[in-house]
Amino acid sequence: MSDEVLCLEKVTRCFREKTAVREVSFSISKGEVVALLGPNGAGKTTTISMILGLLKPTSGEIKLFDHQPDEKKVREKIGTMLQEVSVMPGLKVREILELIRSYYPQPLALKDLVNLTGLTEQDLRTRAEKLSGGQKRRLSFALALAGNPELIIFDEPTVGMDITSRNRFWETVRTLANQGKTIIFSTHYLQEADDAADRILLFKDGAIVADGTPEQIKARIAKQSVSFIVDPEISLESLFLHSEVVDIYRKNNRVYVQSNNTDRVLELIFQEKLGAHDIQIEKGKLEEAFEQLTSGTKEAM
Repeated sequence: MSDEVLCLEKVTRCFREKTAVREVSFSISKGEVVALLGPNGAGKTTTISMILGLLKPTSGEIKLFDHQPDEKKVREKIGTMLQEVSVMPGLKVREILELIRSYYPQPLALKDLVNLTGLTEQDLRTRAEKLSGGQKRRLSFALALAGNPELIIFDEPTVGMDITSRNRFWETVRTLANQGKTIIFSTHYLQEADDAADRILLFKDGAIVADGTPEQIKARIAKQSVSFIVDPEISLESLFLHSEVVDIYRKNNRVYVQSNNTDRVLELIFQEKLGAHDIQIEKGKLEEAFEQLTSGTKEAM
């Protein structure tokens, strides 16, 4: 595919006795926003490190823009913001940005970097070692965008950001995606993945256990439910007689019917003539899917 930006084929990485990533395969196309999720030690950061060419796979193959990750022409198309923020002491922010921009053939204009990342004139005049934690995160973000990359990789990008900075960051990510940039990010904030990602790759024990849109991932929750409003005087006993119904409970004036088959529950609601209205299918939260899919049970797998 001409649109394919990244492809991993049966990639494995071992560290002595431990296999950190095992036979991981996936591809990502131009313009996708993809979240890598999973518990600590699931293999996300190791996978990112291999994509960036910082680590070599023990076996398998990684291709970026149909080339090896460590090739110069590939590196010129990538921007990255890692968990650990390190800056060059002795230089002002403006000087650091100009230096890094000079390494790329078609860098992003400094004014665009400032607009996208929220750096201020005061930030630009400040020496790197005197920056606050939030300022360092903004600088790190700007450095990731300095080369006007086609692929941007963020590893836990919003750790330590306040709510305002975090909201601005994701607004910028969406702007970049709308420009056709491809974005990969890892995060422990599941709501961020639910809100920002077109697609989620869920890692567990070094392997991918789920791959799909946030809605598709949430749809894999074992217990979904249909909720509706009904006259409190109406008996719901008839619903309990059907094997598809797992549980029924009331909360905030709504009735919730848990089931593995929400389509069948909808049929039953009309079949039993309950007079239900404001009917909604509750797919659950991404946190619930995350818990089930990484819990280690065979059902979750």
